[in-house]
Amino acid sequence: MSTQVHANLTDDQVRQISADLDEPEWLLETRLDALEALSELEMPDVIRTPGRDWTNLYALDFDELVDPLNAAEEKELVGADDVVVTSIAEAVADDEYAEIVREHFGTVVDPTENYLTALSTALFSSGTFVYVPEGVAAEDVKIRTEMNSRSLFNYTLVVAEESSSVTILERQYSGESDEDDRYYSAIVEVVAGENANVQYGWLQNLDENTYNYTLKRGDADTYGTINWIEGNIGSRLTKSAVETELNGSGSESQIVGAFFGHEDQHFDVNSRVWHRNEHTTADLVTRGALDDEARSVYEGVQDVGRDAWDTSSYQRENTLMLSDESEADASPKLIINNHDTEASHSATVGQVDAEELLYMASRGIPEKQATDMLVEGFFVPVLEEIAVDEFREDLEELIRQRLAE
Repeated sequence: MSTQVHANLTDDQVRQISADLDEPEWLLETRLDALEALSELEMPDVIRTPGRDWTNLYALDFDELVDPLNAAEEKELVGADDVVVTSIAEAVADDEYAEIVREHFGTVVDPTENYLTALSTALFSSGTFVYVPEGVAAEDVKIRTEMNSRSLFNYTLVVAEESSSVTILERQYSGESDEDDRYYSAIVEVVAGENANVQYGWLQNLDENTYNYTLKRGDADTYGTINWIEGNIGSRLTKSAVETELNGSGSESQIVGAFFGHEDQHFDVNSRVWHRNEHTTADLVTRGALDDEARSVYEGVQDVGRDAWDTSSYQRENTLMLSDESEADASPKLIINNHDTEASHSATVGQVDAEELLYMASRGIPEKQATDMLVEGFFVPVLEEIAVDEFREDLEELIRQRLAE
């Protein structure tokens, strides 16, 4: 089922967005090509379990959700010494960085990969460029976005040159708006050069009137490392994919994820890694909790190619159910095309242990307090994997706030 271009999108609107940002012709053409492709593209793949499609992206009313010319946000960019942290518009206007953006933009995530990537590429008004020169080690790169409009499209491009390292923390919040329903979309491309190390933290706490689509993907070169940390707390519906292509020999990736849903929130969460070269390593760890009538579905894929000799790939996903009305499923997958591989995957869905609650009650701990303690303890294995102290502390605080609601 292809998706028809909704009526409120035109070439003139895309040209106006590009003109307002004073973009070069090549970037305008990239936008227009993405717009033209919309009518032939499908929605992103959704996770299907026997007898059920968990997420129906075709049901979203994009005519109502997308307002391309009235994007509004508060953006805060914090850089570090010797690292470029700026808007894409400013980067392509700078002779020193314009060709770097042009070389890498759209190379990790194909703009026409699916309907929503094309929509984001055609309409993004908020773009961030992070450039880490060769040999530079940097921490404390921060991107903070407050959404203040009906729709907002973000695009982040990170280029880490050979033997560089960077830690990036990106946060999304909702600001003031009179809209009942909103749409937030983000694409993140990370290019890690030879022996480069990128840690990317993503903390999503949008309001629960917002539908959210994000695709974050990295390309790791020889001995390169890309580690992702993703926390999803907000939104009404989140469709999220975090992926790494291990294209270089000896490259590595870790994907750590956590989500906590309540009321009628819906999380469709994907982790994926492609082992495409020898001596590559990946570790996927996700934990989530659901209360009230919240729903989640998780898919993790470890794809080991024919040339990926001496591969190590591991995956663990656990979901904790806090009510009888919540629903969850998980679909971990191994695709192995090389016999010289160590790989494993596991997934569990279950409720709070009644025996543990009984034991804590026998020690005089009230049931609500006991449940909260067990939930906080449930997230500890994921929190312990987070090397960025600020991110870990922020996520711990959001979990405590959710438990207090």
